[in-house]
Amino acid sequence: MFTGIVEELGTVTGVEEQGDAIRLSIGASTVLADAGLGDSIAVNGCCLTVVTRTDVEWTADVMQETLDKTSLRGVKPGDRVNLERAVTPQTRLGGHIVQGHVDGVGEVISRNPSEHWEVVEISLPEHLARYLVDKGSITVDGISLTVVDAGEKSFTISLIPETLARTTLGFRAVGDRVNLEADILAKHVEKLLQTGHIR
Repeated sequence: MFTGIVEELGTVTGVEEQGDAIRLSIGASTVLADAGLGDSIAVNGCCLTVVTRTDVEWTADVMQETLDKTSLRGVKPGDRVNLERAVTPQTRLGGHIVQGHVDGVGEVISRNPSEHWEVVEISLPEHLARYLVDKGSITVDGISLTVVDAGEKSFTISLIPETLARTTLGFRAVGDRVNLEADILAKHVEKLLQTGHIR
């Protein structure tokens, strides 16, 4: 589990094609401070497992399912990625509960900067629209964000300078693909209402 508070921007250092998977190598420092083999690190919101590590780099195997359903397909050396270690019982929940299980991929539709923030509009896969509400939570490329306006086909977020400086949303361009994860609480409530198991 994660909080959606990005700890650092890592750099993709290698992509080894393996047919129906890739082995992804990422340069990092902060997330490697206490990372062990088998630990989870979110990469642009995708929960990946540490397979090997050194003091400056780690690798993860990315299977076909993840490549099919996330923006990690097409990642290449030199790309910057958002990184976050899994939470611990002592971690502050500064964002919201994030699983690292991407629900869909959206595209940046527009960017409208102002003096102190920037409003970004992102397309929304149809099956995710029901989970978004104004001022609710959404995870974009692993970043916990507040929805400004929730539409049927898109939504907007307002980014402060800190988010622009410390995450991939500082340089995502119109047309770029981003990973989206809806709020898990909304999905659980929907399931309970469908099955009628609320007492």
